[in-house]
Amino acid sequence: MYTLRKNKNPWGLYETEIPHSRLCDPASGVSPAEKLTIEHLQLLRNAFSCPKAGPQIHEDRPKGSRGNEGHGMKFQEFREVLRSVIGPDVEDTWVERFFGEVDISCTGQVKWQQLCSYLLLEYTERERASIPRAALLTVSQPQIKHCSHNKREPTVRVVAVSHPPPLRYISVSKGGQITVWNSSLHILKTLRLAGDPTEEVANTRRFRGWTTDAVSMGNVHKVAIATDCRDLHFVNVSTGNVFEDVHLFGFRSVPTALCYWHDVQCPERPSLLLLGDEKGGVHLMWFLNPSKGLFKNVATKENDPQRIFFPDLGEHSNMVSYRHIPNIHQEPINRVMFEPSANVIMTSSESDTTSVVFMNVTLKQEPYIWKFKQGAKCFDYNASLQLMVTGGCDRAVRLWTRFVTTRPVATLLGHRTTVLDVAIYQPVGQIFSYSRDAELKVWDISSHHWLKTVCLQFPCKQPGRIPEHGNFPFLLLSPPLPEQTQAHLVVGCKDHLAVLYLAETRRGGGGRLTDEGREPGPNHQSGPALCCALYNSSLRQVVTGHADSSVSLWDVETGRRRLQILNAHGEDELTCMTLDSSHRRLITGARNGTIKVWNLLNGLNLHKLEPVTNSEVTGLTCLHDTQLLSVGWSQRVARYDIAAAKVKLKAL
Repeated sequence: MYTLRKNKNPWGLYETEIPHSRLCDPASGVSPAEKLTIEHLQLLRNAFSCPKAGPQIHEDRPKGSRGNEGHGMKFQEFREVLRSVIGPDVEDTWVERFFGEVDISCTGQVKWQQLCSYLLLEYTERERASIPRAALLTVSQPQIKHCSHNKREPTVRVVAVSHPPPLRYISVSKGGQITVWNSSLHILKTLRLAGDPTEEVANTRRFRGWTTDAVSMGNVHKVAIATDCRDLHFVNVSTGNVFEDVHLFGFRSVPTALCYWHDVQCPERPSLLLLGDEKGGVHLMWFLNPSKGLFKNVATKENDPQRIFFPDLGEHSNMVSYRHIPNIHQEPINRVMFEPSANVIMTSSESDTTSVVFMNVTLKQEPYIWKFKQGAKCFDYNASLQLMVTGGCDRAVRLWTRFVTTRPVATLLGHRTTVLDVAIYQPVGQIFSYSRDAELKVWDISSHHWLKTVCLQFPCKQPGRIPEHGNFPFLLLSPPLPEQTQAHLVVGCKDHLAVLYLAETRRGGGGRLTDEGREPGPNHQSGPALCCALYNSSLRQVVTGHADSSVSLWDVETGRRRLQILNAHGEDELTCMTLDSSHRRLITGARNGTIKVWNLLNGLNLHKLEPVTNSEVTGLTCLHDTQLLSVGWSQRVARYDIAAAKVKLKAL
């Protein structure tokens, strides 16, 4: 019989959904899991294993139980034990709530195994809820734009230019096409890098090479672009009329990675341009008086950039100071950063012996060298956190402390292809990593937990093929930002760009319901669309299911919302729900074929039932005891045992 078991992983529908969260009414008081300590649990265990002598010990004992392993406490005995363990002031209402949450099957007694299962669920839920939400705010697919001017060539780098305002993006394609975008990703202007002026017809000369990197030089309103022709192009972006200003050519090796630093507080102070090259060396160019220009001005033909032969750079010594540090790496440098507070240059390569190197500009101190197999394809560093993150061909994301090079703090696994770029988002303590298969993952720094995965559906992706990327897919814009600008991430894949907006708060949607008067009723107009509802006569509550995959429990007498479950089935709409025979458990079905069982007293997820197919569940009904039937667009009837959480029978 056909089920999702024919798939390698029928539970994959649950693994990819957004985790649910609970919001509890503060009027419910402190939960049992919060009030019980380790000492209390030890005393409770002793009470269950060594009960008081009396006839009640043997009542309702299951057949085949040995000794006191099957001993169950009824409410009166449970209340007396809790009073002896916690204290005589424990409230009866709290004990009654505790007893009801453990005795989910309404047998009238609780056992130690049941209590342990309840506490395990509660503590697991609380630990999971303590993990922050992913900073990504994009619920579905992000905004994606096509850069037709790239002529199907990948975007090597995207840089942001905010001065002079407004905010603009400048993308550089592999073939030298420069595109200026506004903040809404509409194209403002395009420009192509100039070719060799020695060509016969200057007006038709083309740039014949590949770009390797680009960097924004904010204080001088330029963008520097490196190419495999062993040169640098400086493009002026100070006005709407973008044009190439200076062409520095004739380097001894190909510059492969760029970094620019200037003192934001004192823009007139010398600024630094760093170039990592294909031979593993670093070039330092200090611009001594950037407010007056980068190089000595020389008369040129109209509309032509100033051309400077690199060996003649000494003629500009009053404007620029040059230095070369060779052989830092044994492979081409793929990233370079500068930390001004420590005067440290940071570089990476795919070398096993010099994967990442932190070295002082003065070279008076021994460098810090990280070594790991296959080296680093990318890295990011945050000075305030003293944290470095690396990614590479082995598909692992590693976290390192500033002064420990022997072993990482954590290794985050989950990517299926090479990690192309990583970024630390400090406002929420999270890490973004992006792999060659256009998969973006979000990780929490403190807990090392995976938070979210977004598979970016770029139009250039083809089934069975890995899309082409530039060397630097990421642009992260985080605070401080221009006014009315939200933190966001720009990702490049071939000739497309995607924008994902970010949150700046560490947590969202968690905690408890606010106690500000009466909660709005189920028909509150500003709430999500209502999909299904039922009445629980035992608890005197109305249960409502909504299109945003949330479940709410409403008190009939007061109209208050006692409990809310958010993202009950991730982002998939709830389609149906029912109660079990005890009215203590809620079973919900969703549009993606998933079915879950919930404890109505505390919102704990008791079971996830194996999906029959990934099509919509349209009906659920409970039979005697713990039997459940489900139907849907799969055109099959599935029978479950809720207690065992297994599919017992499937039939057409």
